[in-house]
Amino acid sequence: MLKPIKKIHLNNGLQIMLKEIHTAPIISHWLWYRVGSRDEIPGKTGVSHWVEHMQFKGTPKFPADEIETAISRTGGIRNAFTYVDWTTYYETMPADKIDLALQFEADRMTNSSFDPAEVKSERTVIISERQGRENSPGFLLSEAIRAAAFRVHPYHHEIVGDMIDLETMTRDDLYDHYRAYYQPNNAILTIAGDFETETMLERVRELHSAIPARDTPPPRVNRPEPTLRGEHRLTVEGPGETTMVEVAYRTPTATNPDFFALLVLDSLLTGASGLNLFGGGGISNKTSRLYTSMIEEKNVAVDVMGGLPATIDPFLQSIHFIVHPQKTVAEALAVMDGEIQRLQDTPPDRQEIDRAVKQTRALFAYGGESITNQAFWMGFSEMFASYEWVVKYVDSLASVTPEDVQRVAQTYLQPKNRLIGTYLPKNEKMTA
Repeated sequence: MLKPIKKIHLNNGLQIMLKEIHTAPIISHWLWYRVGSRDEIPGKTGVSHWVEHMQFKGTPKFPADEIETAISRTGGIRNAFTYVDWTTYYETMPADKIDLALQFEADRMTNSSFDPAEVKSERTVIISERQGRENSPGFLLSEAIRAAAFRVHPYHHEIVGDMIDLETMTRDDLYDHYRAYYQPNNAILTIAGDFETETMLERVRELHSAIPARDTPPPRVNRPEPTLRGEHRLTVEGPGETTMVEVAYRTPTATNPDFFALLVLDSLLTGASGLNLFGGGGISNKTSRLYTSMIEEKNVAVDVMGGLPATIDPFLQSIHFIVHPQKTVAEALAVMDGEIQRLQDTPPDRQEIDRAVKQTRALFAYGGESITNQAFWMGFSEMFASYEWVVKYVDSLASVTPEDVQRVAQTYLQPKNRLIGTYLPKNEKMTA
């Protein structure tokens, strides 16, 4: 599954990673840029995500409708994602058709036009997307948590951006952002699938070597967040029928020695999670401690989940739950805190950790069957660490001891290191 890769740099700074996988006549092609919402300033929040949208408007050589039709006719798929630390574009296509994706991505690295009429049209789309998310209690709660958790670090705003900025950003704001960050010396190209490495490398050189490196992108802002001075609580009100809670703990970077112990802790509390963007696994969280205690035994919640994202700078480990309609937030939090305290007082047994690692290993194995996932993993890991991080992923989890889990629970899952956000549904009839 984790076969050797070919990794080189072109003279213009473009990093290339190639992995041959001959299990199916498919190739997945990803182009990654080291730019995300963390690289935005007040007044231009959401610009990275908006630029991503504009990249689907085509170029003079590859008009949008024509490229979409051409890829669809091959049975291929394409998409893009903007995150806090990166932006990426991908195409997965039949191996004998992938040259279209190679040409297109090389072209739109430098030749997207950002037509003013298209920018105006897309503003409506972006604003509608923001408005749609505002109808989601989970989005509103997470946005409030992020804003409170990161007062000085640029992780503080949501990727979609603030509404006031979406209403006022100009075409030049978007184009300047594109020109600053979309360049070979700020990019990684990852390709996995059914090809011969030297043949693919020769074609990539033909398409990308002539693209000139430009000025180094602006340095990334890295303002360490001050230590929390005690537990922070906040409330968000809005339409809906259910009360939702998000508990977020400050946690370290993906390269911190404690990260994998925290992943195991997250798995024990809320269920195994994986690195898979494209499905696979179907692992249930019903054996997790919080599902068992909060839903099956104490009946204080109707759903519970968690997560620990891999990021460049310290981020948040979150626990989300929906409060049972006949129980209170305080009752639900008391059960959650009781389970955390139990881990802090007594390390889990080896068998429980082994089960959690086995579930994660299964997710990883299922994901590895996808060529698209494998191409994703190469670039994803390079955004915050290196491909070695993925290669050692399962072994790093398996090396975690019960004492490691207890220690990170004691260190990070403290009330003074957390924020608690509660979403309270406000019945529209009552507010009329």
